[in-house]
Amino acid sequence: MEIGSFALLSPQDFSFNFNSSSNFPWIPDMENGFNGNDKKRGRKEFEESLVNEKRGFGDILSSILMLDEEPKQEHQWFTDSDQQTAFFEPSYNEKVQEMNMFFDQFENQYSEMNQLDDSRNKRERNSGLAAATATANTVSFGSDDVSPSQSGRGSGQQRRLWVKDRSKDWWDKCNHPDFPDKEFKRAFRMSKATFNMVCEELEPAVMKKNTMLRDAIPVRQRVAICILRLATGESLRMVSKRFGLGISTCHKQILEVCTAVKTVLMAKFVQWPDENKTKRIKQGFESAAGIPNVGGSMYTTHIPIIAPNVSVAAYFNKKHTDRNQKTSYSITLQDVVDQTGAFTDVCIGWPGSMTDDQILEKSAFHQRATRGHLKDIWFVGNKGYPLMDWVLVPYSHRNLTWAQHGFNEKIGEIEKVAKDAVARLKGRWSCLQKRTEVKLQDLLNVLGACCFLHNICEMRNETMDPEFEFELFDDEVVPENNIRSMAAAQARDHIAHNLLHHGGRTTSTCFL
Repeated sequence: MEIGSFALLSPQDFSFNFNSSSNFPWIPDMENGFNGNDKKRGRKEFEESLVNEKRGFGDILSSILMLDEEPKQEHQWFTDSDQQTAFFEPSYNEKVQEMNMFFDQFENQYSEMNQLDDSRNKRERNSGLAAATATANTVSFGSDDVSPSQSGRGSGQQRRLWVKDRSKDWWDKCNHPDFPDKEFKRAFRMSKATFNMVCEELEPAVMKKNTMLRDAIPVRQRVAICILRLATGESLRMVSKRFGLGISTCHKQILEVCTAVKTVLMAKFVQWPDENKTKRIKQGFESAAGIPNVGGSMYTTHIPIIAPNVSVAAYFNKKHTDRNQKTSYSITLQDVVDQTGAFTDVCIGWPGSMTDDQILEKSAFHQRATRGHLKDIWFVGNKGYPLMDWVLVPYSHRNLTWAQHGFNEKIGEIEKVAKDAVARLKGRWSCLQKRTEVKLQDLLNVLGACCFLHNICEMRNETMDPEFEFELFDDEVVPENNIRSMAAAQARDHIAHNLLHHGGRTTSTCFL
């Protein structure tokens, strides 16, 4: 609905209409009173003037009527608007009411679903507590030798609902007293007697208590998980299948047992020899090679690892990369062995890019010699070590004399003791032959555990099957300054001379 606009007369228009003599010629005549002195106009002219006057008054009346009609039209527009509002308002109210009802129904349904979930969770908790209580009661009343304080823990046979049922038939078969010792040794690289001794030594450190939710893993099973992993190098998935445990559980047990081996067994089975044992070691090497005053044999090997997250270049092994045609990273293991091949000192963890002489200088073994604790004694190494007052190495130059050639053969026999010990170490514990997924900070404990378990096997005369023998590759790098003591060079020449002319039968200390 639209409202039209009308042209209204302004006060000037009224003034003009009433004062203009051209529109109303009779006004001057009225003012003059028709005094007879004026010229009389004709009747026809007079009638025309009256018609013009009527027209002017008609326009005025029309404007006045239009002003009266405008409020009426505005009132009609508001009336129509009110009618339309009254027409749409019921429909709008109905829609709002329907939306409110739908929202109320949605809230009710949502609250009912929450109540159902709460009740379901509550029933599950109650059922779990009831099952645990029933199991505890069964153990408490079914076993006469369980004390009241242990009734809440128990070794109930009922499987918990939240524990995945896994088969451990393989371990149950190996753990049986009738299992053949040969098969046991093939799997764990040690006899049952040695395994039982290790379990007894580690029991205080690895034993856990049972809980109300489940039983703790027995000590023998914990130790077996670790030794099997070290011996075979099998994947964690395969180890977990053999023992009926989760992968993460097996990984945790391996690290815990390796830490316990380092803490408990290192002080007992890897010791620096005392004076009496040092004499026996010297006698053993002299009787084997004819070189006197030899207190041990040294060898450094590399253990392959995955690329570390930090200092990647430091662990890069160029020798292994060139030989394998594959980028290789490693950490080092320096060991000192006695005449039987048992470790008397180990240095683990230096990056694989370091040479043998650099590793020796960083080791505690070198610090012991620097403090003067290694006097009047030789430790034999290969060409990768420098000749020092306490380190005896073979001749590395060309065109050797008969005495020098004979010396190299004899000293090579002593070197072989340490090299064979490392070969048995890697052959017995296959995890050292390939890259392992153990983190670098945990790998030190794993390597230490392998060395300590190796000593136990060597001291208990555990033989190794020929099928597990491992061949070592020498990565000797002759140091630039391979002679660091002239006195040691003269002593080496004296030993070589005695070996050639006296057949190694000499009582000289060979120190100048």
